[in-house]
Amino acid sequence: MNTIKSIILSACMAVNPIVISASGQTADKNINEYGTEWQWNEGTIEVESPQRAPGQKSVLGLALPAMESVRVGFVGLGMRGPGAVERFTHIPGVEIKALCDYEQTRAEDCQKYLEKASLPKADIYYGENGYEELCKRPDIDLVYIAPDWLHHAPIAKCALRNGKNVAIEVPSAMTLNDCWELIDLSEKHQKHCMILENCCYDWFEMNTLNMAQQGVFGEVIRAQGAYIHDLSPFWKHYWKNGENDKLGWRLDYNMRHRGDVYPTHGLGPVAQALNIHRGDRMKTLVAMDTKSVNGAALVTELTDSVCSNFRNGDHTTTLIRTENGKVIEIQHNVMTPQPYNRLYQLTGTKGFANKYPMEGYALGKQQLADAGVKVDIEDLSAHSFLSGKEKEALIEKYRHPILIKYGEMAKEVGGHGGMDFIMDARMIYCLQNGLPLDMDVYDLAEWCCLAELGSLSMDHNSAPVAIPDFTRGDWNKTKGYSHAFASPEQEEASMKKAIAFTESLKAKALKNKGKKSKSKK
Repeated sequence: MNTIKSIILSACMAVNPIVISASGQTADKNINEYGTEWQWNEGTIEVESPQRAPGQKSVLGLALPAMESVRVGFVGLGMRGPGAVERFTHIPGVEIKALCDYEQTRAEDCQKYLEKASLPKADIYYGENGYEELCKRPDIDLVYIAPDWLHHAPIAKCALRNGKNVAIEVPSAMTLNDCWELIDLSEKHQKHCMILENCCYDWFEMNTLNMAQQGVFGEVIRAQGAYIHDLSPFWKHYWKNGENDKLGWRLDYNMRHRGDVYPTHGLGPVAQALNIHRGDRMKTLVAMDTKSVNGAALVTELTDSVCSNFRNGDHTTTLIRTENGKVIEIQHNVMTPQPYNRLYQLTGTKGFANKYPMEGYALGKQQLADAGVKVDIEDLSAHSFLSGKEKEALIEKYRHPILIKYGEMAKEVGGHGGMDFIMDARMIYCLQNGLPLDMDVYDLAEWCCLAELGSLSMDHNSAPVAIPDFTRGDWNKTKGYSHAFASPEQEEASMKKAIAFTESLKAKALKNKGKKSKSKK
């Protein structure tokens, strides 16, 4: 499924952004490179936002009837997809009905995970439009989407139009138009559209979120996140669309587009801590980037043609101000050599949390005592990180319930240290218990919009850009972000049914295997 429909016309195609006049003003209406209409309003760029169609209703807090079993189809089995297939074989109550990729061999190859788990084989789809037939199947509840970025939204739209719930790898949408279309389809069909942001399920982020929700840091007023990851060992391994594609889809995208094109790893966890669209909303952003040095040089090296207009800078910084006066800083850098860093940091009125490059918490003696942690150090202050003993005591007290439930199994199953498994298991848990998912289509739009809106800001001298209210006025109806849980009795009952369902699948697979063996004899 990893294919790019656009043909590379040159190694470094020039893209001409809209140029403003010396007075800083343009005509009343402007159109950017993505086809989005925008205008100036007292020095701030505002984009057009569509109204909710008549009869369409919000999916904020959407909960569907509980599913005893969840039937899944996977689309995109290149880099991320196979790992997802393998992880789902460890989740009770799941039936993998279909596997799809642009290349048939990659889809077929994932049958080995089902065979290893003693589960029935899945049906295979392939080719440029194979996913369309998969989405039409009436016996699929969830389409799990993991191809290249440009195909995330088109496949999701197809699945939603066919009445399927969707889970989409990151970034789930690359344009505002895609964001709005996914919102409208999710609202129209009342189906889940979840962004697969695994970093929201990492250990430090989950425990820190629990602390923030319990008031350990006071009021969180500033947050940082990032995706800083030198991809130099990986550029040559991204899927290429034929022998004339010298760059691969990911480098090609960075060459053609400006802005934070991969913002969700950094933004997702801090957005949850700041209750975005659950009592607060992102209101305005300002973005800027460095010039492109390593990016342009890499294209020149791979194509033997000088690249003079690499759109994206080597390092991108986006500042966001929320409705309630909080500030978020998000960075993106995949071009320069430096340690991996997601920058996750929360600054509160009474405490501080930081993950990269040094993991720790800074709390005063009184605040730590108020948090219910015994303090043995007389001169403890928030001027330095907590010692190992106090830190471990704090973590133990505020260990997130989801980590308690899935943490040990996640370490065994794996997937970026286990957070991928936690993400998948939580999604299935919510579907099986008829609960709202941890992330909705508005999260998807809010976290992905930095790409296009950041580009607008950068192309106009880092001007402020108003961030649309993707909830269309509902951002303050829910007070505080939370994870949904079933009652212990309901949870036990649904798990029994899930385990029984998986056992029946294994019995079916064993029976079919026996029939084939007799047939061969």
